[in-house]
Amino acid sequence: MAIKLYGLVVSNSTFRSMVALIEKNLDFEFIPVDFAAGEHKTSQFLARSPFGQLPALEDGELKLFESRAISKYVADAYADKGTSLTFNDSKKLAIQTVWMEVEGQKFDPASAKLVWELALNPVFGLRTDDAVVAEYEPKLAQVLDVYEQRLSESKYLGGDVYTLADLHHLPNIHYLMGTKAKSLFHARPYVRAWCNDLLSRPAWLKVLAMLPK
Repeated sequence: MAIKLYGLVVSNSTFRSMVALIEKNLDFEFIPVDFAAGEHKTSQFLARSPFGQLPALEDGELKLFESRAISKYVADAYADKGTSLTFNDSKKLAIQTVWMEVEGQKFDPASAKLVWELALNPVFGLRTDDAVVAEYEPKLAQVLDVYEQRLSESKYLGGDVYTLADLHHLPNIHYLMGTKAKSLFHARPYVRAWCNDLLSRPAWLKVLAMLPK
């Protein structure tokens, strides 16, 4: 049975799962969820994702939700396909896992707030809350200071090859590069080079090609 990914093409979490599938050169069916109509709260969708959040993945009888869990499953289950995205060596994998945790616990909380205020609120006709921006820009800057040091030691966060530790950052970086927050990334040479590398990956460009024109 074909892999099915249910989501919203402009959502950060859907992006995260989609790029992992493309990096692995996997054929999958993308099934748009009508978020505006509340399709994500229907009993049919809640059977796939009980919190009513996007995305959801079906691979045969397996049903998964949470984008980071989906990407990890894809990397592990299809290890022989496409880009590796993870390490087999236990010590290298441990380092990769550290930076995956950093993304989820440090980078995402700060960057996601800025994505909403600077990138998404204007699209929806909502006012940017300058107080929120002023609070979270320094928090993101602190994270990026740590990244700058790490990336001065290795090409990617998890090591010398691209892994899930890097991939998970892509959606928020993509959105923030279209806002004034891009200066936080550009002010740090290693971070800037890392971002340029991630955003130029063929798999990511294929994701962007799916965006509505």
